[in-house]
Amino acid sequence: MTERSCLSIILAAGEGTRMKSATPKVLHKIAGLPMLAHVAKAARHAGGGDLSMVIGYGADKLRQAISDLAVDAETFVQEQRLGTAHAVLAARSAIKRGYDDILVMFGDTPLIEAEALMAARAKLAQGAAVVVMGFRTDNPSGYGRLIEQGGELVAIREDKDCSEEERRINFCNSGLMAIAGRHALEMLDRIGNANAKGEYYLTDVVEIAQKAGLKVVATEASFENALGINNRAELAQAEAIWQKRARRRMMLAGVTLIAPETVFFSYDTEIGPETIVEPNVWFGPGVKVAEGANIHAFCHLEGASVGPGADVGPFARLRPGADLKEKAKVGNFCEVKKATVEAGAKVNHLTYIGDARIGAGANIGAGTITCNYDGYSKFFTDIGAGAFIGSNSALVAPVTIGDGAYVASGSVITENVPDDSLAFGRARQKTLPERARILRTQRAKAAKK
Repeated sequence: MTERSCLSIILAAGEGTRMKSATPKVLHKIAGLPMLAHVAKAARHAGGGDLSMVIGYGADKLRQAISDLAVDAETFVQEQRLGTAHAVLAARSAIKRGYDDILVMFGDTPLIEAEALMAARAKLAQGAAVVVMGFRTDNPSGYGRLIEQGGELVAIREDKDCSEEERRINFCNSGLMAIAGRHALEMLDRIGNANAKGEYYLTDVVEIAQKAGLKVVATEASFENALGINNRAELAQAEAIWQKRARRRMMLAGVTLIAPETVFFSYDTEIGPETIVEPNVWFGPGVKVAEGANIHAFCHLEGASVGPGADVGPFARLRPGADLKEKAKVGNFCEVKKATVEAGAKVNHLTYIGDARIGAGANIGAGTITCNYDGYSKFFTDIGAGAFIGSNSALVAPVTIGDGAYVASGSVITENVPDDSLAFGRARQKTLPERARILRTQRAKAAKK
């Protein structure tokens, strides 16, 4: 389709009152990405060229979100919501620029796939003036039916207007449409509002095209492609469908998911082949996992990079800025934030590493923490290659532990430790014979009073 110019128009002016939210409906997220951005992404992958978004309710929030997401889109405001055709015509100035294809989509259909849009564009390339995207369902009640004859679409019949025979048709209207650019404005301008609601319906373009002797056809996509989100229950349904698709893609790409239904991905999760992901793992936005890694059960990753052959968890949390290099290890009940764990380094258990570098081959003992925050500012801890940090140590940043240095267990380190040095940062042990027995006796007497 790259040789054909295309304008993608995404309708996103609705208020979405059933979401019970101050956030515009199309900004609610699926897999960490607003619904509107999912639709824009599909349009881009379908060769959707220029992108226009028709907005209304929450216009300022929508503009800000579009900017934050770096979506290259022109916005148009639909001041009054007078139907789908009226919304499309809000982008009149964009349509007038002249395109081969016009795609019309909805900002609340986040599961639309590029393949479905490309199939509709292919029909335009073959000479159709209007292409209506439909889906089949075992329960078509409530949906408009697509009536076909001789390979062409002859009508879109609303459910309430269907004959008994037409009610048995399970090919239904999704509302998504492709229109030949050279006919678009002429047909859209002929749509009237002589109906009970006084609105301008985009579906009327089918009859207008037919009367003009133009070809109208339908294409079939899955029900999921047309699924519109109107409330939070449907939002959860769409999330489940998106996750099921993502899990399948991952497994077909060589990733082992031991219990796929318990693993959740974000829209941009990248995982290399030969990686094993155990049950109950959540990948937030911005996670990249190289090949051959092991992500054990009950881990939470966000904004993190995991190198080849690295080992994470179980029960580990990698926060934004965590960067594990080749064969690094972050074990159970560990948290890593804005820190590099270099090749072969081990942070095995019960540890917090924040604003730090762990040198190659270093070993961090259980219960160790980098004290990176003084209540006002963050400070950096640098741990050299091959260093050994004993259990239950506190490294008070800013501090540097040299290559091959050794920190004794239970130390509080406030000064730099040179290479190959041994550091103790704890009080000298003092043992008082018989004192434990005396304390027990005193406390037992006090408890009886």
